Amino acid sequence: MILGDLLPAIAGSLIVSCQAGPDHPLRDAPTIARMARAAVLGGATAVRCGGVGGLADIRAVAAAVDVPIIGLTKRGTSGVFITPTVHDAVQVLDAGAHIVATDGTRRPRPDGAGLTATVDAVHAAGGLVMADVATLADAVAAVGAGADLIATTLSGYTPDSPPGPGPDLDLIAALRTALPATPIIAEGRYHQPAQVRAALDAGALAVVVGTAITDPAWITASFAARTDRPHHS
Repeated sequence: MILGDLLPAIAGSLIVSCQAGPDHPLRDAPTIARMARAAVLGGATAVRCGGVGGLADIRAVAAAVDVPIIGLTKRGTSGVFITPTVHDAVQVLDAGAHIVATDGTRRPRPDGAGLTATVDAVHAAGGLVMADVATLADAVAAVGAGADLIATTLSGYTPDSPPGPGPDLDLIAALRTALPATPIIAEGRYHQPAQVRAALDAGALAVVVGTAITDPAWITASFAARTDRPHHS
């Protein structure tokens, strides 16, 4: 996919992350694919998928929808675990993704290769790279390594990025100022439609929402918390 073709397709829009953890009731590839179809029916212009479900989820979604797919794998739950190696990135593309989401922080990668090696491999195979970052410094380094898009996915989840209850709109604004030519994707703790609008107004090209759309358990718990019986018994 060419970046110039992607940007008009997703500009000012909603991207939906369709993932489910290993013990989640929705944890199988056909269910993830149906989730993606429902998201596209509702207006999603792209789908982020893979994660714990890995390549099987990406293949299933690629066969189910006709929108750009942001693919990733996850290895573990700490350190650099989002599409952490060059090999992982190439496999994500081969599975049908158009864009590879990978950890774009400055932390050491488990294969010992720098982010540039992943970017070069993905570009050589005809794909794009979205660097998931936590800070402005991460983003500047990722753009220097050749990343095509920057996402705020890891803000609040690294030692140098303090967590907050909601999305990091300040980071969006800082990225827009520091990297005016780079497409910025807002992601991370977007739980309300008003937050999506705020991210676009702050300078994001598009916004990724996952849990608040695709996890019925989380959605149910949000409603149940306002009742007299907030916990399942």
